[in-house]
Amino acid sequence: MSSTKLNRLTRWGSAALALSLVPGCSTSPGARATADTAQSVEWKSQTHESSKDKAPPPAPVEAGPAQEETEAAPTVGAVMYEKAEASDAKADVAMPSPKQAPAKGGAVAYPERRREAVERKPAEPMVDALAGAPAAPTTPPPPPARSLPPPGNTAMQPEPPSQGNSFTHHAANAFTETAKDRFSTFAVDVDTASYAVSRRYLNQGALPPHAAVRVEEFVNYFKYRYTPPEQGAFTVHLEGAPSPFNASRQFVRVGVQGKIVSRSQRKPAHLVFLVDTSGSMSQQDKLPLAKEAMKLAVKNLNENDTVAIVTYAGNTRDVLSPTPATNLEAIYKAIDTLESGGGTAMGSGMQMAYKHAVKKASGNAVARVVVLTDGDANIGPNVSADAMLNSIQGYVKEGVTLSAIGFGMGNYRDDLMEKLANKGNGNCFYIDSYKEAKKVFETQLTGTLEVIAKDVKLQVEFDPKMVSRYRLVGYENRDIADKDFRDDKVDAGEIGAGHSVTAVYEVELTGEKAPLGTVRIRAKAPNGTEAAEQAFPFEQRMMRATLDGASADFRFALAVAATADVLRGSPSAQGWNLATVQKLAEGAVEGQADREEFTKLVARARGLLGSSMARDGR
Repeated sequence: MSSTKLNRLTRWGSAALALSLVPGCSTSPGARATADTAQSVEWKSQTHESSKDKAPPPAPVEAGPAQEETEAAPTVGAVMYEKAEASDAKADVAMPSPKQAPAKGGAVAYPERRREAVERKPAEPMVDALAGAPAAPTTPPPPPARSLPPPGNTAMQPEPPSQGNSFTHHAANAFTETAKDRFSTFAVDVDTASYAVSRRYLNQGALPPHAAVRVEEFVNYFKYRYTPPEQGAFTVHLEGAPSPFNASRQFVRVGVQGKIVSRSQRKPAHLVFLVDTSGSMSQQDKLPLAKEAMKLAVKNLNENDTVAIVTYAGNTRDVLSPTPATNLEAIYKAIDTLESGGGTAMGSGMQMAYKHAVKKASGNAVARVVVLTDGDANIGPNVSADAMLNSIQGYVKEGVTLSAIGFGMGNYRDDLMEKLANKGNGNCFYIDSYKEAKKVFETQLTGTLEVIAKDVKLQVEFDPKMVSRYRLVGYENRDIADKDFRDDKVDAGEIGAGHSVTAVYEVELTGEKAPLGTVRIRAKAPNGTEAAEQAFPFEQRMMRATLDGASADFRFALAVAATADVLRGSPSAQGWNLATVQKLAEGAVEGQADREEFTKLVARARGLLGSSMARDGR
């Protein structure tokens, strides 16, 4: 090598050494990775805290025969998103659960609450293996994730990197001594997203994260043969029977059926589709499936309905002004133009969509914003759910309702979607297949769109002479302070036309022969400000001597609730046998396809859980 070249290299090396000694000028790969990591954590902290400790990956779990059978005949939805699932695997994070602070007021003097309230306090996030990061103990290894572009490559990675699917953790209700607190009060919930998300995990050969499982959304996913009301908004159906898991306990079921409204009787609907067209929506199970879902909804609208479309990515775009639903050509053409790319300014999109919807809000019409997204908001002035809701709270008070429709895996923000639906006076669904899209936007469209009662609260008062202890299985994030039952300023849940709500309690009886207690339901008319209340006695005659003597609806609801309780790792479900649950469900299918599918999911869960139902905390 010539001396000239050697001197030149020496000068370059000296310059590099000098730069490396200046703070912030290191050119080492490790330093660059650290900087990129810090940027990622800073972005994620806008919405929740991440855990520093990750669980170690589990040993592979060998699936049972039921799993092999399901894999041999994959569903249409499974085929549609299989490619996206394998390529976009990321960590699943469980969020801490918020709690409601008890509000003032109330007409009845209630005993002090002994049960855990629903205030959100920090909890350790959980990480699941379906997304390809360090796994929860019981989740089998996922398919290998695709390699990501180098850190800092903005051309290939326009959005901040996602930390994975996010869920809010809610601790399971514990048993309550009736002598200390005889009241159980909660808001109704007709959301079904948790069941659809968990079904997708199971169909992909993995157990859902504990935090992804909400018992009430499992139970309420299914239809039950509750008699609809002849007058008023709903009827209440009560039933109980012995536990199949513990001879000293019983299960009781509270079922609420909303009035049925036919398509021709439904109020005119003014829908604003708020569509996430960011880069994260490019997979087949996201924007392409969302476009098909919108077409299904539009096809099933009435002649007096209208449709508008707003999109958000790096910016917000008004794609279609309010258009009569009969103009299918114009609406379909607008839907077909939607393409993905850019960041996710969800908050700005929400404001524009609500400005459209509020123009049509009235007591004689439905004004609803339908958000279709993976929930991964990451840019703009309103990123968190609280910020978004604060920006559109005035529109909510004027009667605009919300449907949060989730798509995809890998960066799915279940925690955000659930909160938007709860605070936006709406409902939350997850669509993993064209079949599920048909259920939400075709079979149940009227119920999805039209609210028949709002701020619906349930309160069960158990008689201490009859019931020594009880626990509500689910509804942890819908808990309401007992004294707030008659406080009409306290927000609660909504019921759509034809929807049913089912709650399951596990109880210990004293052996006395008398009514178990009283069930009260309180609700407002869709545009009302004052609530009406009804009371229903839980008579002894409603208790069955044997489980076989209970209705098929009761047995199936119990099987679903028990499965969800096991999958979420509830302490009260430790030792429960899913073989017993599967047999119970199979005996209550009654020719319904959704129920038949559920029995196969239970079989798959058994294979994934292995021989011990309590293994690794599940």
